[in-house]
Amino acid sequence: PDIISFAGGIPDPSLFPAEAIGDAYQAVLGGAEAGAALQYQVSEGFLPLRKWLAAHMGKLGVQCDEGNIFITSGSQQALDYLGKLFLSPGDTALVTWPTYLGALQAFNAYEPRYDRLNTAGGNMTPEAYRAAAAANGGKVKFTYLVPDFANPTGNTLDIKQREAVLDLAGELDIAVIEDAAYRALRYDGEGVPPILALDCARSGGIDHARTLYCGSFSKILSPGMRVGWVCAPRHVVEKLVLMKQASDLHSPSINQMVMHRVAETIFDAQVDKLIGAYRKRRDALLGALEANMPDGISWSRPGGGMFVWLTLPEGTDATELLARSVKEARVAFVPGNAFYADGTGRNTLRMSFTLADDRAVNEGVPRLAKLLRG
Repeated sequence: PDIISFAGGIPDPSLFPAEAIGDAYQAVLGGAEAGAALQYQVSEGFLPLRKWLAAHMGKLGVQCDEGNIFITSGSQQALDYLGKLFLSPGDTALVTWPTYLGALQAFNAYEPRYDRLNTAGGNMTPEAYRAAAAANGGKVKFTYLVPDFANPTGNTLDIKQREAVLDLAGELDIAVIEDAAYRALRYDGEGVPPILALDCARSGGIDHARTLYCGSFSKILSPGMRVGWVCAPRHVVEKLVLMKQASDLHSPSINQMVMHRVAETIFDAQVDKLIGAYRKRRDALLGALEANMPDGISWSRPGGGMFVWLTLPEGTDATELLARSVKEARVAFVPGNAFYADGTGRNTLRMSFTLADDRAVNEGVPRLAKLLRG
């Protein structure tokens, strides 16, 4: 309990809209919807929620309707389903170095090989990617990335980088899995169109697109309710529905109905509330790093999201550092090598600021800096 933790990549529970969610549960169970809330649901998901999400995607530049929306039990389930849909053992998935650990865990069950996607440029040629995949006995099936305030780095792709991802995917004729879990949490600057929006513009509409957008309510309203969604071409949604029917049949009816009520009434206000709180915590962490960290250490300066990514001097092992930090400085973080498909990046670490109050920042960062100075 005396350990100051920058490790957990979770939202602050004190900011959950608990009253609004409680009121919505009471309204659903106390009215005419009670029977439907406790009954089986169609595998695609609760229709009013899918319609709300289609309108929400429209505001992001993606023209679609409820037939393009599929409700999942959190976006983590979407990653599992998409891995199952595309990957056979030996196939190749293109991911960033580093990337979201949960995606690697979801895809690993289907025994892929990973190749590196360089969003800053300098990728291999499509022919080289194909040859490397074929040498492993499979094909390149998709690229996966978090384009907005990525977990773990906090980095965001600009529009040229997003277009370049689409160019490469087109040349390889593969899907793009766009993980948008942190998109709404922008603290600085103007938003960049989703990759799916750019794809729709160049392909002639969502049903001709190759991008599959994975969204989530977990970072904004509640992770415990486990409600996420996929926005995708109809032919992909149809396959995902078959998987859902064979898996858990549908996400909980009552949670979907409550999420719909809450989203349509307070979503934008809740986003504004989180931005106000998390921006201050990000600024405090960046300021403390600037004031305390020794030379030779660099870090990301995210425009949103939940994470700051530190790069330590070559030869430093963040896993070994964590053991010392917890014992000597009573400070925790996440070593970076877990986010690399090949286990490299041992001189990197992730710090989350969403739960970092003033004490955590003002005491924890100087303690960690002192340990790094030796």
